[in-house]
Amino acid sequence: MKVALVGNQNCGKTTLFNLLTGSNQKIGNWPGVTIERKEGELIHSNITVVDLPGIYSLSPYTSEEIVSRDFLLNEGADLIINIVDATSLERSLYLTSQLLELDAPVVVALNMADLLEKKGIVIDAEILSKELGVPVVTISALKNTGVDKLVEILTDKKTQKKKNNIKIFPKNIENELKNAENIVKSENKRFVFVKALEGDELFNESKNKEVTRSREIIEKLYGYDIEQVIANERYNKIVEIRDKCLKKISKKQTVTDKLDKVFLNKWFAIPIFVLIMTGVYLLSVGVVGNYTIELMESFITLVSEWVTTGLENLGASAWSISLLVDGVIAGVGAVLAFVPQLIIMFLCISLLETTGYMSRISFIFDKLFRSFGLSGKSLVPFIVGSGCSVPAIMTCRTIEDEKEKQMTVMLTPFIPCSAKLPIIALFAGFFFPNNSGLVSASLYFFAIVVIVLLALFLKRFVFKSQNNSFISELPEYKAPSVKYVSKDVFDKTRDFISRAGTIILFCSVIIWFLSSFSLKFEYGIPIENSILAGIGKLFSWFFYPMLGELNWAASVSAIQGLIAKEQVVSSMTVISGVAGGEAGIFSSAVFAGFNPASAYAFMVFNLFSAPCFGAIGAMRSELGSAKKTWLAVLLQTAVAWVMACLVFGVGSLFLMG
Repeated sequence: MKVALVGNQNCGKTTLFNLLTGSNQKIGNWPGVTIERKEGELIHSNITVVDLPGIYSLSPYTSEEIVSRDFLLNEGADLIINIVDATSLERSLYLTSQLLELDAPVVVALNMADLLEKKGIVIDAEILSKELGVPVVTISALKNTGVDKLVEILTDKKTQKKKNNIKIFPKNIENELKNAENIVKSENKRFVFVKALEGDELFNESKNKEVTRSREIIEKLYGYDIEQVIANERYNKIVEIRDKCLKKISKKQTVTDKLDKVFLNKWFAIPIFVLIMTGVYLLSVGVVGNYTIELMESFITLVSEWVTTGLENLGASAWSISLLVDGVIAGVGAVLAFVPQLIIMFLCISLLETTGYMSRISFIFDKLFRSFGLSGKSLVPFIVGSGCSVPAIMTCRTIEDEKEKQMTVMLTPFIPCSAKLPIIALFAGFFFPNNSGLVSASLYFFAIVVIVLLALFLKRFVFKSQNNSFISELPEYKAPSVKYVSKDVFDKTRDFISRAGTIILFCSVIIWFLSSFSLKFEYGIPIENSILAGIGKLFSWFFYPMLGELNWAASVSAIQGLIAKEQVVSSMTVISGVAGGEAGIFSSAVFAGFNPASAYAFMVFNLFSAPCFGAIGAMRSELGSAKKTWLAVLLQTAVAWVMACLVFGVGSLFLMG
């Protein structure tokens, strides 16, 4: 006999698996994927227990869902134990409603009910069992309570033979589902027919004439897409069940309740979010950040002087000294100088995540985002994107709706990531020394405004998406874990430094070479006659409307952002060093033409322009099409150019005034 453990992520499924199987476990990978496969023998029995990956539905949107669905439909399970997180009942029961459409008997293990009681809520297991039509056992996998009763039920012969017989949908849909008996030739008739109605291409029945007729009848009756009809009706049933089995008991207000009255207040929630994120930028880029930059720049200058003196005493050639000092040390050092600021930024974001506040941001913005074809789920990649766009774009695969997913993939690179922070900090610190933190924060909120406006445009003219359902789990507020925060900050900082030691180092040497030699490979020529200057002059016209001058050096540096956004600052530093700029980048002749208006416009362009090659590769993977990827890159660059030109035009008017 084979038993499958199925449940959402972090529902206590693996803990229960360990209790049921003890040391009788085999661990490997599912065929074709790197997702871990766990199997074990139930203690004192010959029952095989399979721990399926954590999933939220049986729709094939993620690799975990594909693995779980393939197992349940193809390999099959004699019985399913559905672990339901009592603290997230609505979200958990969505998966339950799909499992009950399969032929295999289902037993619901209601886990973490003790945590729910602390909130003054209890779940009546008997009522829940009656509503679902299957056995429901209250357990605590963490405390090992109720597990013996669960084992007793799943080994009962009556349980193993029990058929699921719940009617999730209203009569008009249930009447159409009666056709499943005649149309579906395989097992799991009800489940297959519902997925065929939704147009799931994995099932041949989705193109059946009778299925198409049923789909058209339902869509005409409801007036919108069949997938949304099915999802909405599932949630309607879930809410009905929830209301019947949930009972409130008197309790004292918890700290979470009191804090949520402030942080989730309909009037103060967004202003508080603005204040918090402004504080993050004031801290990381403003006072503390500027101080760390000065220390790092002083240290890098000392290293450069020490290396220069040492090489001169050894009789090294001028070009080798320039390569090491102006190319390697200046290029890599320009990026590493911002590491302390990034550590502060990573620390702030990690603290917000671990305390439980970031989960509430998704909830706060859900209503606003839905108006623009997105949902609170889209905010998760936007939050991850403050670290790096690549994992943020990959996070989009958890968004079920394909149109919303594609929109989010295209918009996520607009968020100021850690690689863009050096550009922002450099320009804000030099041209807005007294307000560098506020200027940096303004770009973050500028990005949000552009994302919202562009989402509205994409929804109306490109994707024409509909509002999507979103269930948000709000965890308890808790003190940050020092271990987790330290590891999170360390990992992100290490990734940033590793790029400086590889990609940035390589590109800095290339930039030094191109800016130090002419087409005839002559060294020591004026930088205006270098190979790099010749390349930059070919593209400087493109940047003229946002800079107010034909600045070839800035043009080349901005284009370098396609390789890595940090390379923009690195390139500017190398070019300035080769040109003989000793008092700072913006004191060098090649960059002296910048003013506050062009500086802000240049930051805007680099914020919104096409991301680095790594992020473009991630976009290609998630969009599934080279054509869509190139369209996204062109859209991002066009938005960046238009916004930068507008900023420069408006800013110049203020400067003239």
